[in-house]
Amino acid sequence: QVHLAESGGGSVQAGGSLGLSCAASGTINSNNRMAWYRQAPGKQRALVASITSGGITYYADFVRGRFTISLDNAKHAVYLQMNSLQPDDTAVYYCHIQFPAGNYWGQGTQVTVSS
Repeated sequence: QVHLAESGGGSVQAGGSLGLSCAASGTINSNNRMAWYRQAPGKQRALVASITSGGITYYADFVRGRFTISLDNAKHAVYLQMNSLQPDDTAVYYCHIQFPAGNYWGQGTQVTVSS
C-alpha cells in the first residue's frame, strides 16, 4: 500500500506563483513515475507534468515554460513549482505515482487563480 500526502496550493492572483509538494510513503518501487494531474470543474482530469525515477520529465503544452516538476528520490517526493499562473490554471491538483504493478492517487489540493 502507498499513501500520497500533498501539500501546498491555495489562492493567488494571476501572474503569481505557487508550489505543490507530494510525499509518498509505504512500499515504494524504485522504478516509478510520479506526476501531477489537474481537474477543473466540468472537465476531465488532465496530466500536467510527470517525472520518472530516472529524471525524465514531461510537460503538457499548456504549462510548458511556466511549471517545473522536480523529484527527491531519497524522500520519494515530487514537487511542482507553478509560475505565471492564470485563471485557467484553477483546478484541483492531484499527485500520482505509477509502478509497473499499479498506481495510486493523492487526495487532491485546490489551486485557485483570480484575475
